[in-house]
Amino acid sequence: MAVMLVIEDEEPIQELIKEYLAPLKLEIYQAYSGEEGVDLYKTLMKKKKKPDIVIMDLKLPGIDGVEATKRIMEIDPKAKIYGFTAYFGTEWAKELERAGAKGVIARPVGFDGFRDIVKDLLLRLSRKP
Repeated sequence: MAVMLVIEDEEPIQELIKEYLAPLKLEIYQAYSGEEGVDLYKTLMKKKKKPDIVIMDLKLPGIDGVEATKRIMEIDPKAKIYGFTAYFGTEWAKELERAGAKGVIARPVGFDGFRDIVKDLLLRLSRKP
C-alpha cells in the first residue's frame, strides 16, 4: 500500500483529500504545519513507512511549504514532494520547485482532477526502479 503525507493547514482541505483519494487505497498521514510535516516525515522514515508521495501546501503556519520542502529534502534527497496550492502560477510556487518539489498541482483542478493526477503520479513512481 502506498504511503502519502499531506501537509496542509486547513482541515476541510485535509478531509477532502482523504475522501477523494479513498478509492486509491493509500495510507494517508496528515500534518497541519510545516514543522509537524517535517517531524512526521522523519518519524515515518524511522518506522520504515517512508512516504511514496508528499502533498505540500505553500501557505502554512510556522515554516511555509518552501522551507518544509527544503528540510525534507535534507533528510531524504529522494523525497517525492508535490505542491497542491492556489498559488500555483506564482514565483512562490517556482520557489517550491527550486527547493526540491517535483511539481506543483494547481488547486483549481478540483479534487477529481487532483485524484487523477495523484493516481497517475503513483503509477509512474511505482514503475521506476
